[in-house]
Amino acid sequence: MNAARALSLFRLGIKDLMLHKTRSLLTTLGVVFGVASVIAMLAVGEGASRQALEQIAKLGSRNIILSSQKPAEDANASSSGQSSFLAVYGLLDEDEQRIRAAVPAVRRTVPARLIRTDGWYRDRKSELRIVGTTADWFDLVVRPVIAGRLLSPRDAATRATVCVLTEHGARRLLAGTAILGETVFLNGVRFTVIGIVRNEDGGAGVQTPDREIDAYVPLSVCLERFGEINVIQDSGSRSMELVELHQLIVEIRDISEVETSAKAIEAMLKRFHKREDYKISVPLALLRQAETTRRTFNVVLGSIAGISLLVGGIGIMNIMLASVTERTREIGIRRAIGARRSHIAVQFLVETSVLSGLGGLIGVALGMLIPLGITRVTGMPTATPLWSLFLSFGISVAIGIVFGLYPAVSASKLDPIEALRHE
Repeated sequence: MNAARALSLFRLGIKDLMLHKTRSLLTTLGVVFGVASVIAMLAVGEGASRQALEQIAKLGSRNIILSSQKPAEDANASSSGQSSFLAVYGLLDEDEQRIRAAVPAVRRTVPARLIRTDGWYRDRKSELRIVGTTADWFDLVVRPVIAGRLLSPRDAATRATVCVLTEHGARRLLAGTAILGETVFLNGVRFTVIGIVRNEDGGAGVQTPDREIDAYVPLSVCLERFGEINVIQDSGSRSMELVELHQLIVEIRDISEVETSAKAIEAMLKRFHKREDYKISVPLALLRQAETTRRTFNVVLGSIAGISLLVGGIGIMNIMLASVTERTREIGIRRAIGARRSHIAVQFLVETSVLSGLGGLIGVALGMLIPLGITRVTGMPTATPLWSLFLSFGISVAIGIVFGLYPAVSASKLDPIEALRHE
């Protein structure tokens, strides 16, 4: 079949579709909504997955985060109202020394002590968390500086009573003031605000080492001014705890050694801790798990949305079969004046391809608009992968061709004499 003949059949197919505009439009709706739902669902899944991956990546793919956690027996004792009960648990200073000495892949460690308390600025009060740590904390937990500066090694050496506030903490405690250089009272101790850092939440279930309302102070100052025993008052009860290190972030030299180092650290902690009073989080493992989950999620969502595309293809086949019946006499006339079976089959395939292709194009446009609407209305992050547009359109055209084959073959097999007799 030459190009001129193919173009003639294409024009004839378009002409036949234009004779039934409403029916053709309704037939394409199944493909339109199928393609749009595939793109939209993949965009929602991709947006949620990217958000989770970004949150995990911000924790550092070369970091291992160790956290102290209260054993169940200590938690039960403190909740029973034993005000004189002293809970001793968690990570030790010796653990940090052992890790640095025994795990050769460790580049550096950053310890942290956490104290829940009240912050005061003049007559304004806000509950916050004091994080006693070193200047290296902000190298491993990267947070943009909004104003001022971060903690420095000199602050720790001189035991300066300075603090860096998170954005939300500064707004609650120091709203309407210049902030930098202001004096706040943390657990009764006077501190000077030297900087503000941006907050990062733990979206998508990701546990971050910082909180919305944190005040970072030098670790040496935290130990000197607040001591090692924390007094916790909650709902009328009062308990005490002795935790040397609440958190310990371990940075590994090379990403290929992260998981083996994590196993070595876990084995070491099990050896020296009789109780499981610690928790290990490996962002790299979470990152790989999230990537696997994203792929699975996209396949599931794409498969569910693909069902609507399948339904759209069935609708095209149904309409084309009805069209074959309606045009039986036309087919007989065309065969009688010399049209071959292949010509009849190609004509019907052109019509189904045009229907599915047009529906696919409209569906792609609609599918790009739906995620934008979702983000605008709900604030949910969405991301439309470029490959999903081509994939959805390609599948829509393929479905049109596949489901159009049977009607096309049926039309080409009609006996010309019987077709001419058809009423």
